[in-house]
Amino acid sequence: MNNTDIHNERIAKMTFASVYPLYLAKVEKKGRTIEELNQVIEWLTGFNNEKLKDLIDKKATFETFFQLASLNPNTYLITGVICGYRVEEIENPLTQQVRYLDKLVDELAKGRKMEKILRGS
Repeated sequence: MNNTDIHNERIAKMTFASVYPLYLAKVEKKGRTIEELNQVIEWLTGFNNEKLKDLIDKKATFETFFQLASLNPNTYLITGVICGYRVEEIENPLTQQVRYLDKLVDELAKGRKMEKILRGS
């Protein structure tokens, strides 16, 4: 197994519940709200607040989280660099989906307007 495979496997087994508080702290530190964070997550995944809470309570892995998600058809519009990788060039579908989420959270924390983050939706 190469480093990329190990990295992809590590991301797949990570729980959404372990990362969500980090996302929240990141955006709140920059003056954004939990409602805005949840709106961004809902745009990407289709999960409403109730479903998000359920997945957090069940400690769903990112693998399960994205298997259950209904990805927004405009995810192809998410481009740019996150963690040193261009999101549009990531080959592993699950890793790419997690990085899409990371990218959207970064944009929210950086103060980007919501209509831009949600790709005009």
